[in-house]
Amino acid sequence: MTLAPAPASAVGVPARQDEHREQTAAAPAAPAAPAQPIEQPPVPGPSRDLLASAARELLAAAGTDDTGLRFARAHLAALRAAAAVLAARARPRSGRSARLRSAWVLLAEVAPELGEWAQFFAAGAGKRAAAEAGLRGAVTEREADDLVRDAEAFLARVARVLGVPHQPVLHGQHDQHDQHGQHGLAS
Repeated sequence: MTLAPAPASAVGVPARQDEHREQTAAAPAAPAAPAQPIEQPPVPGPSRDLLASAARELLAAAGTDDTGLRFARAHLAALRAAAAVLAARARPRSGRSARLRSAWVLLAEVAPELGEWAQFFAAGAGKRAAAEAGLRGAVTEREADDLVRDAEAFLARVARVLGVPHQPVLHGQHDQHDQHGQHGLAS
């Protein structure tokens, strides 16, 4: 029996009053924390290093006035957070069947609970590439601000998935660029 995916409103993603995003998916909402702590193996050092690098990149994204660079750096922060999960959970495949796949595809495989996030960020990879290439108008200021907030929510979710403590990275800093009076999704 094949189940169709639930609509975004059914899985806790609040609808935006202004559907201004051009990405194909809305950022997933973070589920409530489990009542009982789940016993997890220790997080490898490389995963912790990648999470710290993601946090630094997110701070850099929030601190830049260049819209394209802000978008690209926020997306890169999310990619580093995804790499932290891959470093903790992924195992190399052997043989000729191993082929190159994006980090977002691998993330959905090794951490199904982050599958919606993986789809969301994969949808923005082309815009990130255009922004990195310096194409004017590749992203709007609103898209860049939204992605900074979404990347922060993703970073918090990754920390919970890995069972490591997380402190909010931005503490309201990203609102300096938001001219729309809108606030991001709750993490």
